[in-house]
Amino acid sequence: MILWTSGDAVEATWGVSVAPWQASGVSIDTRTLVPGDLFIALTVARDGHDFVAEALEKGAAAAMVSRIPDGLDQTAPLLVVDDVQRGLEALGRYARARLSGRVLAITGSVGKTTTKEMARIAFGGQMRVHAAEASYNNHWGVPLTLARTPPGTELAVIEIGMSHPGEIAPLTRMARPHVAMVTSVAPAHLEAFSGLDAIAREKASIFEGLESGGTAILNADLDTTPILAAAAGPRVLTFGETEGADLQILDVRVQQDTTVVRCRHAGHELIFRIGGPGRHLAMNAAAVVAAAEPLGADPDLAAQAMLGWHPPRGRGTRETVLLDEVEGRAIELIDDAFNASPASVGAALERLAAARPDAGGRRVAILGDMLELGRDEEAIHAALAGHAAMEKIGCIHTAGPRMRALHDALPDGRRGRWFETAEALGAVVGQMLHSGDIVLVKGSKSARTALVVDAIRKLGHRHRRPAPEDT
Repeated sequence: MILWTSGDAVEATWGVSVAPWQASGVSIDTRTLVPGDLFIALTVARDGHDFVAEALEKGAAAAMVSRIPDGLDQTAPLLVVDDVQRGLEALGRYARARLSGRVLAITGSVGKTTTKEMARIAFGGQMRVHAAEASYNNHWGVPLTLARTPPGTELAVIEIGMSHPGEIAPLTRMARPHVAMVTSVAPAHLEAFSGLDAIAREKASIFEGLESGGTAILNADLDTTPILAAAAGPRVLTFGETEGADLQILDVRVQQDTTVVRCRHAGHELIFRIGGPGRHLAMNAAAVVAAAEPLGADPDLAAQAMLGWHPPRGRGTRETVLLDEVEGRAIELIDDAFNASPASVGAALERLAAARPDAGGRRVAILGDMLELGRDEEAIHAALAGHAAMEKIGCIHTAGPRMRALHDALPDGRRGRWFETAEALGAVVGQMLHSGDIVLVKGSKSARTALVVDAIRKLGHRHRRPAPEDT
């Protein structure tokens, strides 16, 4: 499949193509580049111009650059633009303009990536869906996702994030969604905002990009719901447990490997299962089901497809670490170390509380720092000690200077050990776990809590738990 020709790319960017070419994909990383990709020489962590020669050697169809790298053959297939970031944005806008299908844009303090992946699964059986990879939701991730969208796509799912004010509006105007949703508003990135109301206003700016006649979907259960609703426009659908929500969640039952959701939608009750445990997952799934009709999909089919969704690596995946294959001694690991906020940590603790350890085992939480919470970060960390799920957790170990506040706030019976860093905790984690334990590892990515996950995996032979339909 030809995704980009040199002619289309020149028309989109007003650049100059040194030679004609055709590309079947778009890449910003030579480590994942496949032959036929258009390589975009972005300057993010490093200057992409330093890797153009490598990209072409690996079979890139062409490279978008703002200057010709030293030593490169003058006949090399280059698309020369004034600025590579602006060139990528131009590709994104051009790709959106030629797209005849619909666009779903998703934002929220927590649940963006989960909801995006649920939408991919829910609608994938009904239409040709293209969705962002990983958490590509920022100033380069959104245009990259659009630039990678095949023209024949019937539904493009775009995740939009932010860390500072004013970031969402230009991205949603680029995506021009037919449906835009806000999954949640919670304390996150508080260092850059005055409070939850300010975060809600930034999240609500996703509605500024709605196409004429588009639909806004928002969480009905929030204190900040009125702020979202005021910005949403005339066509609004709500989801949540609140009486009167367009998709009202009536009951949620968390099981070992699945979550059963009963809701009321369009005048009838709907029961479906999600392929992972967690009450918070019901809210994400409800948002997707609410989006079905405005996107031209069947909501019942979308709901039933949710059983095919499973948590991705680092976002709640559950696996068995065999300590002794002969004796069958093992630890159950819940890897949720990709990121953390007060809301997502609370949801993870609820999942741990609902899990059933083996005989003699405990529920153990290992929690790393939550970042970007502003001046009240110490109090926010300490407040986790009062979460209702803590009553069912046997021991809580912590890592990081911010988590010291939670350590000090925990009662003696649940207070585990505190370490300055995740590395220090990971070095001795084997001494703190017993066979039969279920252990949750959760923390912000920059706190490097994933190092604890790696240390636990090294304790034995790792086996992913089978998906429910495979058991």
